[in-house]
Amino acid sequence: MGNTYRYLPDTKQDQEEMLAFLNVQTIDDLFADIPPEIRLNEPLAIPNAIPEPQLAKKMYQLAANNKHANHYPIFLGAGTYDHYIPSVVNHLISRSEFYTAYTPYQPEISQGELQAIFEFQTMVCELTGMDVANSSMYDGFTSLAEAASLAAATTKRKKVLVSKAVHPESLSIVKTVAAGQEYLVEEVKLNNDVTDIEDLTNLADSNTAAIMIQYPNFFGSIEDLTKVKKIAEENGALFIVSANPLALAVLQAPGKLGADIVVGDMQPLGISMSFGGPHCGYFAVTKKLMRKIPGRIVGQTVDDKGKRGFVLTLQAREQHIRRDKASSNICSNQALNALASAICMSALGKYGIRQMAQLNFEKADYMAKQLIEKGFHIKNQAPFFNEFVVELSLSIREINSKLLKKGFIGGYNLGSNQMLIAVTEQRTKEEIDQFINALEAIAHG
Repeated sequence: MGNTYRYLPDTKQDQEEMLAFLNVQTIDDLFADIPPEIRLNEPLAIPNAIPEPQLAKKMYQLAANNKHANHYPIFLGAGTYDHYIPSVVNHLISRSEFYTAYTPYQPEISQGELQAIFEFQTMVCELTGMDVANSSMYDGFTSLAEAASLAAATTKRKKVLVSKAVHPESLSIVKTVAAGQEYLVEEVKLNNDVTDIEDLTNLADSNTAAIMIQYPNFFGSIEDLTKVKKIAEENGALFIVSANPLALAVLQAPGKLGADIVVGDMQPLGISMSFGGPHCGYFAVTKKLMRKIPGRIVGQTVDDKGKRGFVLTLQAREQHIRRDKASSNICSNQALNALASAICMSALGKYGIRQMAQLNFEKADYMAKQLIEKGFHIKNQAPFFNEFVVELSLSIREINSKLLKKGFIGGYNLGSNQMLIAVTEQRTKEEIDQFINALEAIAHG
């Protein structure tokens, strides 16, 4: 049996000994506290056990049915993107001292982990133009919700304004968190592909805790942050920006344009798509808000011999003292993925990241212009980064199904026959041209 099954089940004698120790007669007695009417009274609807070699073969066969970005060119983004990841990233994060590390509570034995996080924080601050960054959060979506809660707690106001051009999953999480924290979320209308400044002006008032904008927004378009900052200032509200860190290599940093809090998702820099997660969120603030930041901040210091060292400087968390003053219920972070991003940024360097971001601009622009020449309508009127919206004559579900048969993973279905197309530096001119030809054949065929 040892050759067939990796794990040996409990024997009848094992079960009897455990039941005797617990002073019960049968296994059913263990569930006596569960009302009979809600118990499962039939076997679980799962296949019978099979030997491990057969199971492994079956699982490999099922996995082979997946059509993914290693097989087909992918034009799907909407929050998770196919970007170049230097091979050194996986080599380093797979080292056991990083791969198995937990929270570095003991700095004397965690200097490598602490320094890695410190470098991550430093690079996030450079990209965002902010004073302080924490040592990462779960993802960009929850980071935005944490920013809204921080704003409501700090300003003692009960309303947060969120642009409808923010990622819908971010908006959903903000609303969920707001229900528990008891502040209101109001959505700001769109003016085509960007936030409607007039509607924002009308909604902002003395009860507004924060105004939240995505940069570039969910449709790839670049918002005018200076106009939004002016409205926030006039109403005494905090200005929160959710920013793609890769785009910040070529766009003006939100911190330079007056942002109070900048959050986002590090997935574009060193984190694989992995069918949608896990990601890593960043959270950066002005010095004024440093002690309100959720999670941890790693600081640099010197030991008694004057040698440089790293410690957990601030931990505004519920696990420690003054829990009632905590601004967040975040109990952990994404240190391994933060490390992956830090290694990726270090490997690419300042000029490499800038070149990578520029390719995203140029390739998306090339594809949009080619589509226009073919008679397609591009909805974006503002400049866009690596995503844009194309309007088509058929349902996007139908088009994507046909594109898959032609060897392409299509864009995100926005409904109303609109497709959000992502073009990263990974897409070649040949792939873009072939995709356009396939799309033209389907749409006009």
